[in-house]
Amino acid sequence: MNAGTNLWLYFVVVFGIVALPGLDMAFVMGSAVLGGRRAGLAAVAGIVCGGFCHLAMGALGAAAVLALWPALFNAMLGAGALYTAWIGASFLRSSAAGSARMPGAACASGATFRRALGTSLLNPKAYLFMLAIFPQFLQPGPQPLWAQSALLGTITALTQAGVYGALALLGGGAGGWLERHPGAATTLARTMGVLLIAVAILTALQVGRNVLAGRAGGAGAMSTTQLMHP
Repeated sequence: MNAGTNLWLYFVVVFGIVALPGLDMAFVMGSAVLGGRRAGLAAVAGIVCGGFCHLAMGALGAAAVLALWPALFNAMLGAGALYTAWIGASFLRSSAAGSARMPGAACASGATFRRALGTSLLNPKAYLFMLAIFPQFLQPGPQPLWAQSALLGTITALTQAGVYGALALLGGGAGGWLERHPGAATTLARTMGVLLIAVAILTALQVGRNVLAGRAGGAGAMSTTQLMHP
């Protein structure tokens, strides 16, 4: 496979993964609808920055360590569940008494960026991608592997920015309507909170299953099927 075809195939795979609904997408939409376009774009920036961190950690072999040491992977899953539940609880605390949108401090660009970065860094599926899919597009040849990784990482970041950025702009456009309908804004915020807490509970259940499976079958690496289908 030549280099051009390899890059296009990688873009198609990444676009399909990014376009699938997930925690990153939900966080961007929730931030944009409840905090406006600026908050939504700050969330996109945090997720993209987290993606570059995944790239660096994957290049250093952290993804392989997480896969080969299930206890560490389970610890990361548990931390991700707690963090997601905390974000969900913050949405649940939203009320129409103060504002139709989330409190200003919660939707400030810096706070939203940090939350998005934390959400991205604690997403175990991103590490699975770096371990199972990303290396397949690195080709031996005259071009150094670090240069190939940087190019693929740039494609990933631009794809995330395009897809999530469009969602942030669309979601932010609904802010004016929510300001005129504070009850609807509160309902939306609390619904988002419930969804995020549900994701946290499912992740926690996955941790429990992984621990029980490890005790029953002995220590060993989790399979790709287990990680992709919690």
